[in-house]
Amino acid sequence: MAKPTIAIVGASANRGKYGNRAVRAYAHRGYDVYPIHPHAVSIEGFRAYRSIGELPVPGLDRISLYVPPAVGLQILDDLASKPAREIWLNPGAESPELIARAEEMGLNMVVGCSIVAVGASPDDMD
Repeated sequence: MAKPTIAIVGASANRGKYGNRAVRAYAHRGYDVYPIHPHAVSIEGFRAYRSIGELPVPGLDRISLYVPPAVGLQILDDLASKPAREIWLNPGAESPELIARAEEMGLNMVVGCSIVAVGASPDDMD
């Protein structure tokens, strides 16, 4: 059986940031993790990609956003190019405008902490 997949948009090499904690939480739980960062080469040992469109998979189980809502709005078309069962808007990544536009596009948006959703505590990832 294939491992579940997640792209983490806003992944960070800074271990104190939630975008890094998510990479570690999902990796620890057996996911194939695809960090998305415009400049990083790798994050926590995983190859980093500049955009969702660059990923070597046709679709994903989950996408998790750790970017401001304005950035989320700018990348909606990119997110839609790689089908995902769920797109998580973590605290600070959500806005009414982003949610409405994404739903108009038929994207399945979930507002909440994707780290908690996978059974981890962000505070335990230090």
